[in-house]
Amino acid sequence: MNAPLAGIVVVELGHSVAAPCAGLVLGDLGADVIKIEKPGGDDARKWGPPFLDGASATFQAINRNKRSVVCELRDPTQRARLVDFIVAHADIVLQNLRPGQADEVGVGAAALLAIKPSLIYCNIGAFGAKGPLSDRPGYDPLMQAFGGIMSVVGEEGRPPVRVAPSIVDQGTALWGVIGILSALHSRRDTGKGGVVDVSLFETAAAWMVMHSAQYLGSGEIPMRHGSGANGIVPYRAYRTKDGDLVVAAGNDGLFRKLCGVLGFNWFEDSRFKTNPDRVKHAGLLYQLMEAEMLKKTNSEWTALLDAAGVPCAPVQNVKQMLEHPQMEALGLLQQVPGSSQPLIGLPISFDGHRPLPRSASPALGANTAEVLGK
Repeated sequence: MNAPLAGIVVVELGHSVAAPCAGLVLGDLGADVIKIEKPGGDDARKWGPPFLDGASATFQAINRNKRSVVCELRDPTQRARLVDFIVAHADIVLQNLRPGQADEVGVGAAALLAIKPSLIYCNIGAFGAKGPLSDRPGYDPLMQAFGGIMSVVGEEGRPPVRVAPSIVDQGTALWGVIGILSALHSRRDTGKGGVVDVSLFETAAAWMVMHSAQYLGSGEIPMRHGSGANGIVPYRAYRTKDGDLVVAAGNDGLFRKLCGVLGFNWFEDSRFKTNPDRVKHAGLLYQLMEAEMLKKTNSEWTALLDAAGVPCAPVQNVKQMLEHPQMEALGLLQQVPGSSQPLIGLPISFDGHRPLPRSASPALGANTAEVLGK
């Protein structure tokens, strides 16, 4: 399969997670991604243990298919070489430097588009391009807090809990890629590039779209529901004999089937007839279900629920997830040339074929000379 972005050159002025994740997606899709690093390297190289092949496992996971160039942006000579490379070769620049830093050192959108109007420049910011907080830095946990995500994660009455995967960083990366691909499509017709702005706060707020609508529609601040969901019952995890199982009976028909599996006619009870009834009496219904779910194992319940057509899934740890036959069937865990360990690939396929990684994450500065010259 031909990589869709083959021939596209990306300069990643990125560090930590957000911009590197955007560069990862573009690289996996075939773009030539040039990762610009400070002399000490991306801080994420040291985010360990564990370490893998000379850098942290986190860094290795999000920096494959890239070339590493060390460039001190405050050094006029080195910066001039980088700008010359961008003008001569780059289609896209993406950056998540400290707010204002790219402009300070002369590699911001305005400066580069003035000399190369066809360039697509993606700013990955913290709080956004404008507003009273636009000059503040930000990280994933800060935005999970500020954006309201922590207010609905975990269990009511317990301390705030962060969603462990960096959903704000990675989500912002995906919005950046969507903006970049849209700008590439537009440039094909107009010949002009432009600026794409995304930010961690905007992504966090966007993740809260349904909770925000629920608040605006009711005036009630959404609460924490543990493994459950606001407005749908029963729709959560239950302790079984040997683990935990999520059961998602998200409509009246599925609830009737679930009752059949459990051996009760709760669907005839006026308190449980419709989803709004079940939401109102969720505490009682969950108490009844919890007592029943403890009587069988995950596999026993899964067999019964699958046969009845009720969606369910065991709560797996990472090892169980990676070793599941579904992972193998999809080929989602991929061997990476130059890496001693496989990594999870891009969650997208074209005509049944998933893009294959071309190279492991680069050593710091491995490609400085070939890109910027000696």
